[in-house]
Amino acid sequence: MLDTDQILKIALDMVDWNSIPADTAVHVPGKNIKKVMLMIDVTTADLMLAKNLGCDAVITHHPIGKAAINFYKVIDRHIDYMKENGISEKTARLSVMDLKKRIQIRNHAQIYSSVIDSAKILGMPLLNIHQPCDEYARRVISQKIQERNANLVSEIITALEEIPEFKKAETKIQVAYGQLDSYVGKWVAVIAAGTNGGYLVARNYFENGIPRFFIFILITTIWSN
Repeated sequence: MLDTDQILKIALDMVDWNSIPADTAVHVPGKNIKKVMLMIDVTTADLMLAKNLGCDAVITHHPIGKAAINFYKVIDRHIDYMKENGISEKTARLSVMDLKKRIQIRNHAQIYSSVIDSAKILGMPLLNIHQPCDEYARRVISQKIQERNANLVSEIITALEEIPEFKKAETKIQVAYGQLDSYVGKWVAVIAAGTNGGYLVARNYFENGIPRFFIFILITTIWSN
């Protein structure tokens, strides 16, 4: 049996991280956990359902509580990605500055503790694991594309559809802009950075030699030049 700290450590170990990112946290600790309910977003109703089903803990993906308040901090991961692809640190920081500020202000307006308070009342251990899951997905996606050595957007889609989660999903991968027969060229997977960086981040990639293929945090959407 596991406790909530051990569950979180498993997630960190999956991506070889030693520190907990700002958008991830144990909100209600618990021990002797054998049965969990997993979800993308959690409500008080979900907690009550988990309780009725005999679950020992709930693990949700998107940030809640202090992880929601601190969510803006993980946007700096965009800076790391841009620097890895030849974009100067100054340019990278400027391109995410406004985005970070908007997210920080928006999160102040959230009622961020209600679900956690409900979990405490119900005695239901609760944690959210966000960036480690996204990072794991980024690595799986990147590896699959590299293995395929794709030259066309359609070949990349074929490669991604070999991943079980994409293969089973009702929502299929779509080309939001461009053509299936577009040449790929240099590409970068920009996932596990909180959210997509918007126009300024995308423009920096295009202007620094990555004009062909771009994956935003919404990994079911492919952008092609």
